Parts: sequence; structure tokens; C-alpha cells
Amino acid sequence: QVQLVESGGGLVQPGKSLRLSCAASGFTFSSYWMYWVRQAPGKEREFVAAVSSSGSSTDYADSVKGRFSIYRDNAKNMVYLQVKSLKPEDTAIYYCASGPRRSLYPWDYDYWGQGTQVTVSS
Repeated sequence: QVQLVESGGGLVQPGKSLRLSCAASGFTFSSYWMYWVRQAPGKEREFVAAVSSSGSSTDYADSVKGRFSIYRDNAKNMVYLQVKSLKPEDTAIYYCASGPRRSLYPWDYDYWGQGTQVTVSS
């Protein structure tokens, strides 16, 4: 069955960096767009970043442009989110998701992981 398993979250100080990872299995990974979505306490899920099936195209939410970078390794069925210059407002559960086409709307995504918590605090 389809599985998306995130890892790499944790408690970090403002200004620090993290790399989130997502391991995918059970579907043709190289045929799907991959996404990172986050949900802060009391808020709706928010699109963060997207990468095309080949990895050649990316999209970012305005709030993370220049600080976050999404990339994938189709040989390993992995997608990553490099996050830099973290801010307290980046605190959220970060989810990995997949979909067959480009979309900036989380409700369009087919498969979801369980999420990894990122907490930014001094």
C-alpha cells in the first residue's frame, strides 16, 4: 500500500536549519508531484512547497521563499525539504503529500504521511 513517512523534525532555535525527509513507497514515485504542507496549531493546512515528478520544477509559498528548498531523489523514492533561517512562525506539523498533477491546494493531494513536528523556539 501507499506509504509516506516523514522524518527530521524537532525542536530548533530561531535562525537554525533542518532537513526534513519523506520516504515514499507503494506507488510510482517518479510519476507524481510531491508536496510539503504544514499545519500550525489552530490553523488550516497550508501549502509550503512542491516539486514536479522529474524534479525540474518547484513552487513555494511566499512565506518560505528564499528560506526553504524542496528537492527529490527518484532513485531512492525520497523527497526533502531543506529549511533555513527558521522562525517561530514556522512551528507546525509538516506533512509530505503526493498528487498526479501540479496544485497549490492541499485538498487536491492523494496521499499523505503522518507528519513530523517542527518547533522553533529559543
